[in-house]
Amino acid sequence: MSTPHALRWGILAPGGIARSFTSDLLLNGFTVAAVGSRSLERSRAFAEEFGIARAHGTYAELLADPEVDAVYVASPHSFHSEQATRALTAGKHVLVEKPFTVNEDEARGIVELAEERRLVVLEAMWTRYLPHMRRVREVIAEGTLGEIVAVTADHTQHIDVGPQHRMMDPNLGGGALLDLGIYPLSFVVDVLGLPARIDATAQLTATGVDAQVSAVLSYDTGAMATTFSSLRGAGPNQASIIGTDARIDLDRVWYTATSFRTTTTAGDVLEEFTSEVSGRGMHYQALELERLVAAGETAGSILSPRESVEIMGVLDEVRRQIGVIYPSEH
Repeated sequence: MSTPHALRWGILAPGGIARSFTSDLLLNGFTVAAVGSRSLERSRAFAEEFGIARAHGTYAELLADPEVDAVYVASPHSFHSEQATRALTAGKHVLVEKPFTVNEDEARGIVELAEERRLVVLEAMWTRYLPHMRRVREVIAEGTLGEIVAVTADHTQHIDVGPQHRMMDPNLGGGALLDLGIYPLSFVVDVLGLPARIDATAQLTATGVDAQVSAVLSYDTGAMATTFSSLRGAGPNQASIIGTDARIDLDRVWYTATSFRTTTTAGDVLEEFTSEVSGRGMHYQALELERLVAAGETAGSILSPRESVEIMGVLDEVRRQIGVIYPSEH
């Protein structure tokens, strides 16, 4: 399969984020061949909405579909490991919604299985693949910023839901960290790599998950990063990368297709970048998966599967420090 958009996609769990992803795939010329849900009625409704040929009433039927080459896993966090494993076992390439899994051990198991079977498995951290983030990495590589000394980022929303909602349920990997905090933490690792030290604090809900979480990441170079995520209020949702010669300021909402400015320490603007994308831009991650398959590769440089495992390790350490343990980990 060496031509663009050669893969036939299957959508596993047709919820809200799957709707956005599917819309972007179809808008940009990808093929969505099937959808699978635990409810045949729900699957058929999704298929009708997007003009998808086949609707399956179980995940097993979707994974057994010979007309599906790659599966997008969009179920709650706690099911990612099981469903990605089943998809890989069925011989499908897999794009797994973030967070990759609920912990590092699960993530490593998925990656090792994919490597063993020579299949592509990627974390659907769509921000990494957006045009503005590609340009940010180029600016850093060009040395424009000088030595990077600090990174800041927040992901904050006002999400007013009851204790029965999945985001409040520890059984489903609830809390701000895995839904929101993974964005700024993955961003920091993208820019600075893995930290030498992590210091985290949080406010927990009555259900035992984090409503707000902040982390300071320290590096042997002297660089530091701060991240903050909250379900309790919508903040600026901006990010900055600060160097000795210049800085990059990413506008609201920094983790979507947005704009940024590169400014010298004297205040001179060197570059203003504005993203131009079709839809939300969620298709870029699918494009990378298809590129890897066509090239016969299982890992790229933007976000390798092994880096996703390492990022899950960072999240694990944050959770250890703030005292959030999911029932499946007891």
